[in-house]
Amino acid sequence: MLVRYNPWQELNALERHINGLFGDTRVPSARLEKGFIKVPAAELQETDDALHLKLELPGLEAKDLDIQVTQDAVHISGERKSQTKTEEKGATRSEFYYGKFQRVIPLSVRIQNTNVTADYKDGILNLTLPKAEEEKNKVVKVNLEQPAA
Repeated sequence: MLVRYNPWQELNALERHINGLFGDTRVPSARLEKGFIKVPAAELQETDDALHLKLELPGLEAKDLDIQVTQDAVHISGERKSQTKTEEKGATRSEFYYGKFQRVIPLSVRIQNTNVTADYKDGILNLTLPKAEEEKNKVVKVNLEQPAA
């Protein structure tokens, strides 16, 4: 039996596997399809003392956000409510996303979740997540083996 090789099938399987690893934290997209959740874009930077997480949340007020931080993840949820008034006759076409969203961002190191600071300005949420003491002082020894001569 002869089977035709399809390289796209492997890429599709890889994409499904990666999406499965992230669960509900799908990458943001302009497309809103069934089963596809619109989530805020995130940027995570690690320094010696802390993790710095930025989230893009345009059009939301701080009161519309719920942020919960554990030692190993950040949980963010909220709702963008439509403010379009339909008093005038006519049609409105909108590509804005309205509705509830949630995102869980796993952290690569343990943090002191009791010392998290937050700043929200111009639709950008900045969280400073200080590392737990045992993470800051972690030293890993690397052994270099010499090749046998």
